[in-house]
Amino acid sequence: MKRLAALATAALIAVTLAACGDSREVGNVGVDWTGNDISIDAVADPEVAGVTCHLAYFNRSFIDRISQGNWFEDPSYSALDCSVTGPITIGDISLRGGGEEIFKEGRSLIWKSLRVSRVYDQANNSLIYLAHAREIQQGSGKMSLSVIPLNTEQVTWTNGVPTAR
Repeated sequence: MKRLAALATAALIAVTLAACGDSREVGNVGVDWTGNDISIDAVADPEVAGVTCHLAYFNRSFIDRISQGNWFEDPSYSALDCSVTGPITIGDISLRGGGEEIFKEGRSLIWKSLRVSRVYDQANNSLIYLAHAREIQQGSGKMSLSVIPLNTEQVTWTNGVPTAR
């Protein structure tokens, strides 16, 4: 029994350390008596000043981990909303269709992570932010999307406005 408790403690510490990312927690809402919570983080885009994304995700409690028998991971569910929080200055962003990752947080001991990626939609002059889970063994259809239209804001491009692809 002591060995199981030590393993569980080590796993929880590893999950907590893996959860460190480039974000700031702005809220934590308890959802039941067992200690399950919904965390809300503010995620700043490192290459786009003036845009902040708020990401909500589920954190399982110790009691829930014991009762479910799955000690090592949190669910992949998330919600994302991004907004303009100041003057927009766009740095060196990827113009590829696959975009680039701006945030990653571990959701299991090793295999699963919650990510936020940014894609530039040149035809519609918009930044698209996508929250999704990534798993090594199997993909997940759980995702959330937020769009920042750039034609309604004053935008500064540090490398000049991209030309048509």
